[in-house]
Amino acid sequence: MNIERHYGEHADVPAMYSGGWYDSYTRATIRNWAGLGGKRSPQHLLMGPWTHGDADTGLTYAGDADLGADAPTDLVGEQIRWFDRWLKGAGETQDPTVRYFLMGGGSGRRLPDGRLDHGGSWRGASTWPPPGSADLHLFLTGDGHLVDAAGESGTLGYDFDPDDPVPTIGGNISFLGYLRQLPDELLDAISVLDRRVLVSPVGGRDQRTYPGLFGARPPYGPLAARADVLTFTTGPLPAPVQVTGPVRVKLWVDSNAPDTDFTAKLVDWYPPNPDYPEGYALNVADGIQRLRFARGFDRERLHEPGSPVPVLIEMYPTANVFAAGHRIRLDVSSSNFPRFDVNPNTGGPLGSARTTAIARNTVYLGREHPSRLELTVSG
Repeated sequence: MNIERHYGEHADVPAMYSGGWYDSYTRATIRNWAGLGGKRSPQHLLMGPWTHGDADTGLTYAGDADLGADAPTDLVGEQIRWFDRWLKGAGETQDPTVRYFLMGGGSGRRLPDGRLDHGGSWRGASTWPPPGSADLHLFLTGDGHLVDAAGESGTLGYDFDPDDPVPTIGGNISFLGYLRQLPDELLDAISVLDRRVLVSPVGGRDQRTYPGLFGARPPYGPLAARADVLTFTTGPLPAPVQVTGPVRVKLWVDSNAPDTDFTAKLVDWYPPNPDYPEGYALNVADGIQRLRFARGFDRERLHEPGSPVPVLIEMYPTANVFAAGHRIRLDVSSSNFPRFDVNPNTGGPLGSARTTAIARNTVYLGREHPSRLELTVSG
């Protein structure tokens, strides 16, 4: 549903929009705030580091990433203060138009509770993205790097098997909890799944599989080691890079299937330390694009193999500082399940597939087909 067309009909009243960087409605919250920002009445945006349903719980962490002692906020208290001001005329609010939590800047060590010290702090701004923001485009190379300018032409390909999708490890999920939390009558009907399996962990997580993760198979290890995941990284950053705003990936792609998916994941890749000898690959944002909708949801068209086409993957916006010594990483694949539905690659009507097919998917690189990661940076 295209709700943007109804913005003009919305009442011109003060409003507060609140969301979290690991919530399932991150993009919609900011999109609605921006779409209604033309009203004369104050429109306030509050974006914290929390996962869905955890905004007012006092937690300092989102998944396995600890954001520090300043992370919790009294969301209900802020909402009451807002309504007191605009409904009762009681008190004054000096809040900036945008109040957001900038994640990152922690030590990168393991805290006593076992979580990663990712850190962060609250910031204020008059706009979103913050004033002075700029675009940073990083181009994909055939040797797995992210660089400032498109280079030599080339391709990278992989086989995407819908029967062995890339498992979800954290992210912007409402709820995909333990199966044992379901009613017994439903559990009895689920004979093919282990009741002890966590269907999908939420929030920030190290992008490594492990026994008990839904969809994970031995040998366990980094998702980047899978043959169906293309990984692109910068070198160790000489200075912090503050990403605050939209995150997009523009790819030129081809497939031998009439329809398939392309996924992207932005990762803050920590360098090794005694607690994490192989580093820590923290998911920051992700997204997906179904190929049949590459031209828009109102222009469904099956793919013609042999003809590279552009696709735009709009990830969720974020506010994260990639510290000096870290690497900005982009993972490209064709699945992220169960966060996103798996494409059977057959091109049939949606929701009716009874069979699947392995797709050979290809990403084009270079000046003629400048596949790239597009970030908004500030600071």
